[in-house]
Amino acid sequence: MEQLLALEMVRVTEAAAIASARFMGRGEKDEADRAAVEAMRQTMDEIEFDGRIVIGEGERDEAPMLYIGERVGRRGADREDVPRVDIAVDPLEGTNLVAHGQAGAITVLAASEKGGLVHAPDTYLEKLAVGPGAAGKVDIRLPPRENLARIASELRRAISDITVVILERPRHETLIEQVRQAGARIKLITDGDLSAAISCAVQGTGVHAVMGIGGAPEGVITAAAMRCLGGEIQARFRYRNDEERARGARMGHGDERRIYRTEDLASGEHLVFAATGVTPGDLLEGVRFFGGGARTHSLVMAYQTKTVRFVDTVHMFDRERPPSVRL
Repeated sequence: MEQLLALEMVRVTEAAAIASARFMGRGEKDEADRAAVEAMRQTMDEIEFDGRIVIGEGERDEAPMLYIGERVGRRGADREDVPRVDIAVDPLEGTNLVAHGQAGAITVLAASEKGGLVHAPDTYLEKLAVGPGAAGKVDIRLPPRENLARIASELRRAISDITVVILERPRHETLIEQVRQAGARIKLITDGDLSAAISCAVQGTGVHAVMGIGGAPEGVITAAAMRCLGGEIQARFRYRNDEERARGARMGHGDERRIYRTEDLASGEHLVFAATGVTPGDLLEGVRFFGGGARTHSLVMAYQTKTVRFVDTVHMFDRERPPSVRL
C-alpha cells in the first residue's frame, strides 16, 4: 500500500501546488486555496483507492470539498479490492504567503491505513517539535529554557547556536521572551508551522525546534512526517472557546492536560507523507512555470520502507513545445 500511496500522493500535492501557484502575489488567498482544493480532489478521484478524509477543510456544512468524512478515490460502487486509506490534507499551507508572493507555502497531505491518523477538531494545539537528534529528550511540560538546554546537549551545541521557529502571534509574546532569555536564536514566521516542523527534522535547514500554539490538523500531519523522519512532536489541545471544547470532547479529546505524542497523533504502520513547494522555502523550491509547462519540487516519505525522496518533476502541458530541462 505504501508503494501505491507514495507514487500517487505526490501527484496530488503537485497538482494542488501548480493550481495554487498561479495565484502567487495576486492578493487572492481564498482563490488560491480553492484552486488547491479542487486540484487535489480531482487528482485523488483518479486514483484506485477508497479514501476517507479525516482531516480536511472543515465540517461538511462549511467546506464544499475535502470536508471531514468525505470519500475520495476511484473505487466503484462494488469494489472490494482497493485499499482503504485515511487521509489528512492541508491543500495549501500558507494561503497568505501565496497571496503576497512570500516564501514557504506548500501543499501537503498524509495518508495511512484506516484508523492510522487521529481525528482532530479544527482548533489549536500547543506544540513542541524536534528532530531525530533530540527526539525522546524533551518534554512539553518543561519551561522552554530546560528544553533548549536538552536540545543543545543532545546536538552538542551551545544554546546560542540553537534556532527555534515560532509563529509571530500576540499569544507567543511570553514564549518569545523566554526563548530569548535562554539565549537561543529565533526565526519568527507569519504562517506555516507545519513546514517549519518538518525542517527541524531535516539536517541542513538550520532549524532545530518548533515551539508554540498552532493548528491541530497541521499537528496531525506533522506527526506523520515525524514518524517517517524519526523526529518527535508533543502536543496538547488548546481550545479557543466552549464550542470547540465540546467538539473536542465528542471526538475523545476532552482532557486538555493530556500530552499527545507522535505515535498518538499518527499511529498507522503504513504512513505516507507528501508535500510540494508552492513558493520557494527552506526545504522545497516553489513552482517554476515555463512555456508549455511547469517544474515542481516535492518531498515524499514512507514509514515502512524507510524512504525519503526529493522529487523534481517537469510537467509538460504542451507536448508540441518540449521544455529544455536543466539538470
